[in-house]
Amino acid sequence: MAKNPRVIELDEVVVKFAGDSGDGMQLTGTQFSDTSAFVGNDLSTFPDYPAEIRAPQGTIAGVSGFQVHIGHKEVSTPGDQADVLVAMNPAALKANMKWVKNGATLIIDIDNFDNKHYKKAGYEEDPLHDGSLEGYNVVKAPITNLSRNVAMKHGLDTRTADKTKNQFVAGILYWLFNRDLKIGEDFLREKFKSKPLLVEANIAVLYSGYQYAETIEALTTRFQVDPMKGKEGLFRNITGNTALSWGLLAAAERAGLELFLGSYPITPASEILQEISNRKHLGAVAFQAEDEIAGICSAIGASFAGKLGVTSTSGPGLALKSEAIGLAVITELPLVVVDVQRAGPSTGMPTKTEQADLMQALYGRSGESPCIVIAASTPANCFDYAYEATRLAVEHMTPVILLSDANLANGSELWQLPEVDKMPEIVPPRAQDNDPNYYPYHRDPKRLNRYWAIPGQPGLRHRVGGLEKMDVTGEVSNDPMNHQIMVEQRALKVQKVEEFIPEQKVIGPDEGDLLVVGWGGTYGALISAVKDLQEEGKSIALAQFNYINPLPRNTGEILSRYKKILVCELNMGQFAAYLRSKYPGYQYLQYNKVQGLPFFISELNIAFNDVLKSI
Repeated sequence: MAKNPRVIELDEVVVKFAGDSGDGMQLTGTQFSDTSAFVGNDLSTFPDYPAEIRAPQGTIAGVSGFQVHIGHKEVSTPGDQADVLVAMNPAALKANMKWVKNGATLIIDIDNFDNKHYKKAGYEEDPLHDGSLEGYNVVKAPITNLSRNVAMKHGLDTRTADKTKNQFVAGILYWLFNRDLKIGEDFLREKFKSKPLLVEANIAVLYSGYQYAETIEALTTRFQVDPMKGKEGLFRNITGNTALSWGLLAAAERAGLELFLGSYPITPASEILQEISNRKHLGAVAFQAEDEIAGICSAIGASFAGKLGVTSTSGPGLALKSEAIGLAVITELPLVVVDVQRAGPSTGMPTKTEQADLMQALYGRSGESPCIVIAASTPANCFDYAYEATRLAVEHMTPVILLSDANLANGSELWQLPEVDKMPEIVPPRAQDNDPNYYPYHRDPKRLNRYWAIPGQPGLRHRVGGLEKMDVTGEVSNDPMNHQIMVEQRALKVQKVEEFIPEQKVIGPDEGDLLVVGWGGTYGALISAVKDLQEEGKSIALAQFNYINPLPRNTGEILSRYKKILVCELNMGQFAAYLRSKYPGYQYLQYNKVQGLPFFISELNIAFNDVLKSI
């Protein structure tokens, strides 16, 4: 028995869980993350799903991973490399060794490390005996057999018993990081509350994993990550898709509108549809349409009827929705279009992340069809920007495209529960019953929005549709001069939004050598790398954009204050091209990555230093 193990206190640690899709690594990662949040650690997670739905078991293509970065200090990213890797088979080990720190702890399920599994993973030699793991603390645990034996004693059949092995892993991690088993036990009781047999069996396996870690000689050190200080209030661990869904619900309540979501399931946005469908008690209506076009058209119909119309999708679905977005532009109806970006083109890598839908969001429609475009930048602030997308769509009577991405959608972090009644007001520009001065395209001079009249509202009969309308009166018009007026009005209405959004902020010195520019979900990695160099005394700052169209009104002023501008994106340079079109007087350097992976802090540090050395 390992008596009085050495305890090492750490400011932060990264743990990666990896195995086949059926090994429960996502669940165990979530369980460990929730436990860490409960004890007060800051955290950031990165679920890594296989792109193939039914990839062959034991192969590299079938590896499912979950990475969590926990800290005593503020955590902004899931981390570059892992301090602890759980590998349930050789494929999981092979796929992840390049993401593991030298000297890391490797916990492997020795029951699956045999010639059969080596061959499936593409190993030519036994990795446990070829010297490739020298310098690592390798814990060879018979996880499958031990968990199976315990679970079968509690009445489970062999196949079901084998699914409990993730709890054996959780037990080892609970010991390794000095976690309270009661928290894990409560998690399981809630997870399987309708199946008492599974509850008791999984809890027994959880405890057996803990006891195994207590006795095995390979584990003589425990890690202690103390709670983070300075974060006060009520927090919970939340994913981006859940936060985004709740932001829509909060905005609908604040605006006094019923939420209608018309969507078609698509990775990685499907959880938004699932979450909203579970909120009928809040008055939300979720419609799973037969295709993407039906989804958005139903949302436009709901908006015409006075609801908050929302549709959610990913890049391929946004392409299919483009004609209908144009319909919402010309009818000037509020509509929120959520695009959770993934690696493309076409089906591409549907479970991997990318930022390559920006140009599509800005310009991907026929005719002059300007939309407001904004982007969330962390899993937690998906709530804030869903709320903001709703505010802008409703108050300015126009479609808003809200960009998220796969990392934000599936990743999680601590989120402080807001007081909804203290959030900004959302005031729909409703037309008044029997208003003798009402016309469909009579505009508010401040925002240039038209007024929202609901079908059946007394005295407000009107027509809207895809044909061009006469300014003010709303009659169908083919007059060329009127078309010019209406096109300019719709564009100016979107441009005037810059008066109703905050100015762009800069993190770092107000002027200096290097301005790093990012947008959307790259924030965590960019701010971490920038702060690293700021602590070294480097003249570097970050401008992370959430408002894309229109850009904040002080954008040009900010760009003018730095010697070099480096635009960092998970695409081939779309935001850089957009900035060149809006502010052509500057030289924009680029750092681009299109691997279906987020930025790593280490690679950004190298890139930033290279630019600074050239100044």
